[in-house]
Amino acid sequence: MATETETTPACVSDVDINARADADTMTVYWTKPDNATSDVIYEIHMREVGDNDHGPRTRRVSHTHCTIDGLEPERSYDITVDMLTETSGSNPDRIPLGRRTFTTGSDKRLLDVTGSPYNATGDGRTLNTAAIQRALDDCGPGDAVLIPEGVFLTGALRMHADTELVVAHGAVLQGTANPLDYLPMLPSRFEGIELDCYASLITIGHLDHNAGATCRNVVIRGGGTIAGGGRALAEAVIERERGRVEAELTVTGQSLDDYEKPETIPGRVRPRLITVANASNVEFADVTFANGASWTVHMIYSDHIVTHGCTFRSHGVWNGDGWDPDSSEDCTIFDCDFDTGDDIIAIKSGKNPEGNVIARPTRRIRIFDCRASEGGHALAIGSEMSGGVEDVDVWDCDLSGLWYGVEVKTTLKRGGWVRGLRVRDTVMRRGVIRAVPYNDDGIGADTPPVLEDFRFERVRLLGGLPDDVDAGAPREAIHIQGLPAPATPIRGMVFRDVTLGSADDESGAYDIVANRCEGLEIRGIRCVAYGAAYGKAFLERSGE
Repeated sequence: MATETETTPACVSDVDINARADADTMTVYWTKPDNATSDVIYEIHMREVGDNDHGPRTRRVSHTHCTIDGLEPERSYDITVDMLTETSGSNPDRIPLGRRTFTTGSDKRLLDVTGSPYNATGDGRTLNTAAIQRALDDCGPGDAVLIPEGVFLTGALRMHADTELVVAHGAVLQGTANPLDYLPMLPSRFEGIELDCYASLITIGHLDHNAGATCRNVVIRGGGTIAGGGRALAEAVIERERGRVEAELTVTGQSLDDYEKPETIPGRVRPRLITVANASNVEFADVTFANGASWTVHMIYSDHIVTHGCTFRSHGVWNGDGWDPDSSEDCTIFDCDFDTGDDIIAIKSGKNPEGNVIARPTRRIRIFDCRASEGGHALAIGSEMSGGVEDVDVWDCDLSGLWYGVEVKTTLKRGGWVRGLRVRDTVMRRGVIRAVPYNDDGIGADTPPVLEDFRFERVRLLGGLPDDVDAGAPREAIHIQGLPAPATPIRGMVFRDVTLGSADDESGAYDIVANRCEGLEIRGIRCVAYGAAYGKAFLERSGE
């Protein structure tokens, strides 16, 4: 983790510069300036503090992050970031964005799980839960647990404060498919409801909605893979829980058939791949997360979670979300790839009535330079948003493989709010803000949810429908459907500099449908039609 030792105010007020570092590598990242377009270049200068004999290291990048290696441990480096709006000449137009000083980490002692006294075996058959957990328990602030090359089979693990786990290139930390390896159950939250669930493959912190952070400074990195028991584990948990759930529902006069699927209720206690609960300052870097039994990385009541350089794979996994901040703040994800069986990212804050009572919002979420060109449902907010969601900023993403693109979803019962969503310089199939007919159980809030302040700028909406899309999925490039009265209409919708359609697909690519919204601004629409220079645009506005 990089330590900030000096702060100099940014020259552009909307830019925040941060860094993450180990002993010899630093990744610097910053918010995209309001006046930056998709074609700007950024120039990063790094100079070691006190080194007057050497010039700065200079890098130019097209995205709002840069990794520099070959550094020295426990050294302070002065970082400046400039935005270049014209680079063709010898003196480009330069806008200073800011300056920060960060310090690299220390060289840590590696606790190799295959060495004494742990003696784990990476043959893919030997169960190593006790050995790896012992290494994690022994890990102090100056240590890091190393999973070397091999396949290390394990059940549930826990990480405490000031712990680092290095899953090396060629290493696989492989979760079993046996539900008994994820006992005892732990307090968790699924689809907005707190309940005891099978322990995740890795759990960081302990859930308590009345508390702040109780676990700090955790890192998982290294270039390897953390894989769960996948569908086999999910089905085994559901089968194990089915009888107990049926008995409980019978007492209330219900049955499994009353829900979306017979596996809906017994499936709620499936383990996540990784749970972060009541934790602060957690980093996931350069790791592949694969085949969880449900959601992949789930952050609850946590803050300052940074994820970068990671790959999320859960295609074919029911509820296979990738990265889910839930009643959490200051969560950042960038430079990640997704191929998921559900939403690549799902931003949540609890479900009525419990989410209204706990009332812990999700705030300040930053998502940039992420790619989902293979598959997935949406980059979603909701539908569990009863505690409120605000200040979500998305930029420079390729979401072309998703069913919906960016989707805000809610129901009349939820309460809470979603406000302050901004999407910039992003490619996706469609933008969707709507009320959904599913997942609408629970006692309704005293007031309906409020949806307001959504901005889409310089986005391309491709349209088109993948083969596996739901039959009832919206087909329009822009689909806005506010809640019925007594809810207020969606307020403050802005679409500027939007390109509709693609050169080889016409299905719904140029349609705009907007119902129950106020203050809708659509400006600078460009259509790309199959075999033509322009296409059709349809706007239906009612309830204003």
